[in-house]
Amino acid sequence: MAIAAKEERLISRIERLKKERQAIILAHNYQIGEIQDVADFLGDSLELAQKASRTDAKVIVFCGVHFMAETAAILCPTQTVLLPDLSAGCGMSEMISGDELRSMKAAHPDALVVCYVNSSAEVKAESDICCTSSNAANVVRSIPEDREIIFVPDQYLGAHVMRQTGRNLILYNGYCPTHFRIMVSELEETKAAHPDALVLAHPECTSEVSAQADQVLSTSGICLESKKTDKKEVIVATELGILHRLKKENPEKEFIPACKWCDCAHMKVNNLENLLWSLEEMRYPVVVDEAIRLRAKKAIDRMLEIGK
Repeated sequence: MAIAAKEERLISRIERLKKERQAIILAHNYQIGEIQDVADFLGDSLELAQKASRTDAKVIVFCGVHFMAETAAILCPTQTVLLPDLSAGCGMSEMISGDELRSMKAAHPDALVVCYVNSSAEVKAESDICCTSSNAANVVRSIPEDREIIFVPDQYLGAHVMRQTGRNLILYNGYCPTHFRIMVSELEETKAAHPDALVLAHPECTSEVSAQADQVLSTSGICLESKKTDKKEVIVATELGILHRLKKENPEKEFIPACKWCDCAHMKVNNLENLLWSLEEMRYPVVVDEAIRLRAKKAIDRMLEIGK
């Protein structure tokens, strides 16, 4: 009871400050349950970018990781974008730098660069078009077949896109440390224990894990398919935070994680306390160098034109 009362007080103060600041709270599907529940909008990285680009809120509090808040700051230069905890980084985005991408471009001077949004503003600025896990195949299909394509930074999403499109991509060797920990052996054991379950995997999983899935989808794609399916059991191969939303939206179904310990520490740093402090003290604002912002925005805008 004491914990519930504390949460109610925190939520009440957050709601009051949100009105005073004319703020909106955006949260990714991997956030902890209490953050998902207090958010104004919950979604995957594409949906959150779309929402940020359309909101007229003066303050955007981004409960996700740094590259997501940075993307919002790129799209919304006249609005304040806050990240409640600066330790909300991303292992994948930190695997590639602007210098490394420039080296790839120098080795393939005629190639266009498709950049997964899980990357820094500098890397986006060096890219021709961004993509998310939900629209990566359509982004690649939008590029003439006679053009070479560099795809960064996620090699596993890139491999999935190659299977979907039949295109040959020049891949970087980046990956998501959390999805990489989802093992084929664990998934096979889970499938054996639940033989009638639908298996849904995120494309950041290794190719071997993706091959074991019935469908490979973005986080919001997983949420949508979980609603549509007649199956009463769903095995989910992605970060554990999504289970909160899945169970809340589908209480009559059982959701079984393919990996019980594959959660992202960066995604889990946001909580009600630092969300409240962020609104109270207007911390921590995310600012992008204007020259980089303008170049990165071109790549993001091209992605948003394609949509899903």
